[in-house]
Parts: sequence; C-alpha cells; structure tokens
Amino acid sequence: MKGISLVTLYYTDTNGQHLPVNFRVYDLCPRGYKSEGKTKNDYFRDMLEEVLAWGLEPAFVTGDSWYSGADNLKRVKNHQRGGLFAIESNRTVSVDKGQWTQVQKLDIPDDGLLVWLKDFGNVKLFRTWLKDQPRHYAVFLPDDDQLAAVGRKTFTEQHDKHWHIEQYHRAIKQVCNIEHFQVRSKNAIRNHLFAALCGYVQLQKLSAMSLIDNCYSVQRNLFNGVIAGFIGRLMPTMSHLNPDFQAVVNA
Repeated sequence: MKGISLVTLYYTDTNGQHLPVNFRVYDLCPRGYKSEGKTKNDYFRDMLEEVLAWGLEPAFVTGDSWYSGADNLKRVKNHQRGGLFAIESNRTVSVDKGQWTQVQKLDIPDDGLLVWLKDFGNVKLFRTWLKDQPRHYAVFLPDDDQLAAVGRKTFTEQHDKHWHIEQYHRAIKQVCNIEHFQVRSKNAIRNHLFAALCGYVQLQKLSAMSLIDNCYSVQRNLFNGVIAGFIGRLMPTMSHLNPDFQAVVNA
C-alpha cells in the first residue's frame, strides 16, 4: 500500500491469547508530509496512553528498533511498565562510567549485560541471531534494582510474545488480504483496513475456541468444496478434449 502503513498495538494475555488492541493508519501525503502532523512514534505514544486509560495492564511493552527512541522508552518506564525493544547495533551505551561504545562491539553474555543506554538509563542487553545476523535488544524494568535478576529465560519468554506481532503482520497480509483492494478514496481504504482487522480478530477467536487449527487452514480449505464440485460437474462433459492417438503409419 504505497504511502500507507498500519501501526498496531498487539496484546498477549496471561493465557497466551493474542489480538490487536489499537491501531492507527499512517498516511503520507504526495509531498511526503505526514497527514496529521504525527509520526509513527507519536501514534505509538498516543495508542499506549489510550489502552492504559482503558484499563489494560501490560507487564511488558515491546517494540522493534523503529520505536526504541529514548522518548518512547521513557514514556513506557514512566508508566511503571517493563520494556523489551530491539535497538540498532550502533546505539551508544556505557559499561564503565564515562566510557561509551556501540552495542555491536560488546561481548554480551547469554544471560545479558547490564549497561547504561545513552539518553535513557539502565538496561540489560541481549543478543540473538537471525540468518547469521546479530540482533540486539534492550530490556528494562520499572525498578532498576530488579534488572540484574533478568536472565535468558525471561528475555526469551518476552521475545516470543513480541514475535507474535510479526506473525500477525504476515497473516493479515496473506490470509486477510489487507493489501489487496480496488478503491482509492481515503474512507474506502480505511474501511477495507478495518474489515481486514475484523476478519483477523474473528479468525483468532475461532482458533482460541479450537474451531479451527489456525487461520491458514481456513484459507487452504475455503474453496476445496467449490473446486471439487466444479471439477465433478465439468469433467464428464470434456471427454472430447482427450487426445485420440492413432498408430504411426510408415509411408
């Protein structure tokens, strides 16, 4: 969707059920100016304030590196929430007071490394690998004194929940066809996006009720009956299309 992005807050509850709980449509005008004068980070903070005001009580807030700026991290911590955010490899941290280095240059133990993240504060760094490429994450808690106890197990649990939003992005594109529409007006596009979101939520509800295995199984099986019926009706009438081979005759 050229010029349009969907910014979503995705929530995982204590039972492991996960759903989108808030969203914004980020629209770029032709000249590149943000249509409401807001950036994706502005939308992130707006949505976070909203869901907290609604009564949602997340223990952790996670995000990719796009949302790991100091202002966002401070906002999360000020609300007394823990955080897990991907950070770029060139972010500057201090292990020893007065000495700064990039996270990519650090030797990070499996159980994490306590550092001071520039312009923010105490975090614990973790490193993972994806297709031989390192990825770095900063974990923080409302109480800095408890941060040392955070190990690989806690990080992995939160990272697995964080990864649900990647699965959501894939499913809402491949199954709910959020990128496929034949409309051009702003309201019609927004209606399509909302309909795709509603479809995804319904599929997640059916999965939680064990009525379907997953959303992809619905997509695979959706037209099986229709296709089988079509072939069954059509094939008996197509015998004339079968090749009629004749024996080779030598001249």
